[in-house]
Amino acid sequence: MAATRPTASRGYDIIGDIHGCANTLARLLDQMGYRKINGVYQHPRRQAIFIGDIIDRGPRIREALHLVRDMVEHGSARIVMGNHEYNALGYCTRARPGSGKTFLREHNARHDRLIRETLEQFEAHPYEWNEFLEWFYTIPLFIDDEDFRVVHACWDGDLIEKFKQSQGGACIDEDFLHASAAIESFAGQVMDTLLRGTDLRLPEGMAITGRDGYVREFFRTKFWADDPHTYADVVFQPDPLPPEVASRVLTDDERKQLISYPLDAPPVFVGHYWMEGEPAPLKSNVACIDYSAVKYGRLVAYRMDGERALSRDKFVWVDVERPEQPDYPTSEDSVAR
Repeated sequence: MAATRPTASRGYDIIGDIHGCANTLARLLDQMGYRKINGVYQHPRRQAIFIGDIIDRGPRIREALHLVRDMVEHGSARIVMGNHEYNALGYCTRARPGSGKTFLREHNARHDRLIRETLEQFEAHPYEWNEFLEWFYTIPLFIDDEDFRVVHACWDGDLIEKFKQSQGGACIDEDFLHASAAIESFAGQVMDTLLRGTDLRLPEGMAITGRDGYVREFFRTKFWADDPHTYADVVFQPDPLPPEVASRVLTDDERKQLISYPLDAPPVFVGHYWMEGEPAPLKSNVACIDYSAVKYGRLVAYRMDGERALSRDKFVWVDVERPEQPDYPTSEDSVAR
């Protein structure tokens, strides 16, 4: 096994999707040895890295945003953008004249539902919400350090390199946001791939109704599969494929659509995918740390110390238990483990 960082070096704690579970986040930080100093969580030897999706769904979105932004601004944390922060920018940004749209992200029933809790919790604080929207532009899409990488849903090396060349860094600007409203554009592909992941179209005439009630004609795929042969080898989503679909052999065209993540590449961390069960690496250098905290799962972190092969032993988490009489649709009550 490759040598780890010297013990005197800084360690990193990569934290999964929070979705407004501020109390759970505070408990996880406490468990990992972070303490509030002048109102900001800090650790003497470690830095937190948030995987994105701080907002939407949960009971304490405003509190979670303040906690995370304070840490980032004081240098005790870093963050990458999640699809929900990106969605919020699109939902709250008016489209430019001649685009045929009112807002970049359509205000339809599904989109209204996804952002409802966030807008409701900021209803009495509109100035704060506008400040957070501006802050979202400062959040990078990815972190590419020497020892590890972080992105919300998918590490596509080619797209990331092209993005760096076009944007001169890891952040989007308002022009890029507007351009990304066209999914077939370069900007649209960057945001869809890095923040939502890769997918394949289901066989003609087939659709899947997910647990969220949304009907999909695509299924999410792994970006790290080694020499896959069937749909089952590449599917990566909470809703399983029907057995007769999972066993289908990938066509040459479908295999060309897939991307891969080499075993000799630095470890990469993603969130986004609503994992369940006991946290563990997906591959020796790939880990998902979203374990469905807002759905009474776990808020998970991986304690990274420079190792090249990820270990099950480096995951820590807080279990989220459902209250007997919740005073909010997704109220949180956490128990550290």
